[in-house]
Order: sequence, then structure tokens, then C-alpha cells
Amino acid sequence: MDRLEAMAVLLRVAERGSFSAAGRELHMPLATVSRKVGELEAHLGTRLLLRTTRKVALTDAGAAYLASARRILGEIEEAERVAAGEFQAPRGELVLTAPLLFGRLVILPVVTEFLAAYPEIDVRLLLSDRNLHLVDDHVDMAVRIGALPDSSMIATRIGAMRTVVCASPELIDRHGEPERPEDLPLLPCVNFEFLSSAPIWSFRSSTAEAAVEVAIRPRLSVSTAEAAVWAAERAVGVTRVLHYQCADAVRAGALRIILAAFEPEPRPVHLLHAARGTLPSKMRVFLDFTTERLRKTLAAL
Repeated sequence: MDRLEAMAVLLRVAERGSFSAAGRELHMPLATVSRKVGELEAHLGTRLLLRTTRKVALTDAGAAYLASARRILGEIEEAERVAAGEFQAPRGELVLTAPLLFGRLVILPVVTEFLAAYPEIDVRLLLSDRNLHLVDDHVDMAVRIGALPDSSMIATRIGAMRTVVCASPELIDRHGEPERPEDLPLLPCVNFEFLSSAPIWSFRSSTAEAAVEVAIRPRLSVSTAEAAVWAAERAVGVTRVLHYQCADAVRAGALRIILAAFEPEPRPVHLLHAARGTLPSKMRVFLDFTTERLRKTLAAL
């Protein structure tokens, strides 16, 4: 069995949703397509596809295997182009992950520009507030906000992000604007649990090097920044989020940033990729294209 050929057949079957459609595209008899997939499943000792009379679907094992097969075939194609001296336009699928709201507001506009500039590269953008594992989840590049753990990953810094406290003008009129972090316990708060699992907010002290820890009174605790901003706009309480998460509301006048002098050090923002030899051209051109654009975008927030 030619495993690379079988991988390519499996990929085409999954993309087209049927054995017959894959066979037509590959100019291969239906029986041959089915046999090659069957041989691959027998070799692996697991079912990769669920077959019905109308379509096929990947099993969990099939989805994981297909992601690896797609990457392997792409890297082989890249290696062959380099070995043959073919330095044409980069191509293939680039898998990118970013935090949900940050990805929609900041990363997606740059990705759309990139797609227009590189028509032979496709991007799969995975938006999630859970940090995906680059190798295990078959991700090429990731956007990370915050300090990075020591690892073998390669990080390109693209900016920094403030952690801000904000409140609606209505709430400030009702309770007064706090002058120091220690004034916060007197105000109702909306706690964004991703930043603070406990109802304690950290601030930079104006007189000491140690951080100031303030126990707040959360009237509401939420698991997403959008919910925290929405509630703060309606004067439920003061909230603390990353700056990009409330930037639109601040620009619209629905929220005001308070206690700016006591903000902790901004969190670094990086583009991250695995360190594994020569960088594929699709990743190299993405870094070259997006780094300065993202730096300018973040600097303007």
C-alpha cells in the first residue's frame, strides 16, 4: 500500500463528501477509491470514515488522522517545490488560532487582507478563549495574550494589551468616581472570571513596588468579556477587562476608563509557532505580512 497516495485519496473523499465525487476528481474508479481507504483503515486498525448511502463522515479518529495527513502532504509538497527550485507563490492551508473577540476584532481584518494578497493560501481561523495546543490540535500559529511559559515555541511580539477598569457614566454619577483602587469595595462590580477567578483585582501601587490586591463586591460574575461589558454599560457595576474588549464601548461613551494610573503592566501579545526546522513558506509570508500591521493596530487601540 502506498500510504501517501492513500492519505491523498482519504483527503479528497473527506473534502468532497463521497467516494464517487473523489473518484471523478482523481480520475480513479470508485472501487479503487474504496479499496485504498479500506487498506488504510486496515493498516491503522481503526475506522476513519462512516459510510451511508448518501454521504460519508469522519470518525473522531478519522478527523485527527486527516489533520495530520493534510499537514504531511502539505509539507511534502513544500519540500518538493524547494528541492526542485520552484519558488512560486506560497500555497496550502494555514491554521491559526486566536482568542474569540480579539480574533474577530483584530485578527480577522488582517487575515482578509492576507487572503487577498496570497490567493493560493487558505486560512482556517479557530477562535477560542481556550488555548489550543499547537501540536496536538494541529495548529500552525497562535495569538497569545499574556506572559508565555518557557517552551520550545518561537514567539514574535506584536504589541501589548492594557488591563483596564471601566464604568458607565450613570454608575459614576450615582456612586462617584473612585480615586484609588481601595475605593472599589464601595461600588458594585461585575467580575470577568477569566481575568480574576476570585473576586480580587490587582493594581499597580503609586507608592510601592508591590501590587495592590483589592477585594471587590461582585454583584455579577460572568465568564465572557462581552457579558461583562454589556452589564457594565447598563450600570450593573464596575468591570475589569482587557482594553480591546471595551474599546468600542469607550469610544461610544457608554463606558469610561477609571483608575488608569493604577493599571498593572500591559500584557504582551505574541504570534506563536512551533520550532521545527525551516519555517514553511505559508507561515513565513504570514508573519512578514501581518506583524507590522498588527503592531500598528494594537498601538492604535
